[in-house]
Amino acid sequence: MNQLINARLRGRSGLFSLRWADGLISAITAQTDTLPAPEITNATLDAGGKLVIPPLVEPHIHLDAALTAGEPHWNLSGTLFEGIERWAERKTLVTHEDTKSRAHHTIRLLAAHGIQHVRTHVDVTDPGLGALKAMLEVRDEARALIDLQIVAFPQEGIESFANGRALMTEAVALGADVVGGIPHFENTRDQGVSSVHFLMDLAERHNRLVDVHCDETDDPNSRFLEVLAEVTRVHGMGARVTASHTTAMGSYDNAYCSKLFRLLKQAGLSFISCPTESIHLQGRFDSYPKRRGLTRVPELDRADLNVCFAQDSIVDPWYPLGNGNILRILDAGLHICHMLGFDDLQRCLDFVTDHSAQAMALDEGYGIEVGRPANLVLLSAESDYELLRTQGHALVSIRHGKVIMRRTMGEVVLA
Repeated sequence: MNQLINARLRGRSGLFSLRWADGLISAITAQTDTLPAPEITNATLDAGGKLVIPPLVEPHIHLDAALTAGEPHWNLSGTLFEGIERWAERKTLVTHEDTKSRAHHTIRLLAAHGIQHVRTHVDVTDPGLGALKAMLEVRDEARALIDLQIVAFPQEGIESFANGRALMTEAVALGADVVGGIPHFENTRDQGVSSVHFLMDLAERHNRLVDVHCDETDDPNSRFLEVLAEVTRVHGMGARVTASHTTAMGSYDNAYCSKLFRLLKQAGLSFISCPTESIHLQGRFDSYPKRRGLTRVPELDRADLNVCFAQDSIVDPWYPLGNGNILRILDAGLHICHMLGFDDLQRCLDFVTDHSAQAMALDEGYGIEVGRPANLVLLSAESDYELLRTQGHALVSIRHGKVIMRRTMGEVVLA
């Protein structure tokens, strides 16, 4: 196959034909009318007037922990911290092949829903760095389906975990693409601040991206985002830094947020919200009124700060559900964040495509433009709004010009 016809493209009117050669888009041509269905189906794909987009993006997931819920015990309180305790138990059972098998299985779930770019956080609070070494192999082995970024993630802390700094440094040396952190989980505020300075310095010295689990709590006094943002601003690293979760922002008062947003805009970092996971984990210490436990997604978006949605977990100690479908997360996130207004619905796919690609610094490797990789996804609807309204799906996923996934929708017949 080297051509796709009768496609709608986001932000452009009418129908288009796309051609590619050697895995790269070679032409994008506006059509004056609908072209007849192709006779040679192995060379041409007919989009049928439906939307074609660059691949869906999963910017925040934990592949090393996927598919472990209930092993050896369930997270009965549903809290973030019990999830960390349950994962600490599961880590003692982890083997090289166990990690790889679960990761590959989960990657296939993601690819089956049109995702081709994935950022996974990998726990490096392990003296042997076993999960990281396994995931580095998975990164190469899964290239036919996805591009994988690996975050060196200190699940149990940098400063408050034995040899935490040395493990982070070694993880980067082994090949981690991104430097992570979890300052709100450190034993003291001073340790949290120190961990942010350490991880940012480590990333800058080794030219790595940054993605920090930041203020993932309902505690309004957890304010490490201001620390991360200020270090980002001072070092001019905004395009390379992401703050994940920032759920405490949902509990900050407006006076503090007014000052904070001024700094955030100066810093220019990205934000990732994991709406289904956050609404499950947060608000656990509230009776009523009960907080939703998400960051201020619409406010970040209105302030022209880059913000996107992610799945975070698939069947692990923090979240017992999940199937790899990022469009399910988009639907839930827009509902939870009160973002079902007209303007939001017209461009809602931004939150699982372009914004996520920006957070992952995919740059010129992403998007439907001549000369870029022929990585395309055909959706089951004609627009962002119709896809969300109908709870649509990815029908075809094309990677470097080759079809890697096809979905046939079920037919419903009413009597």
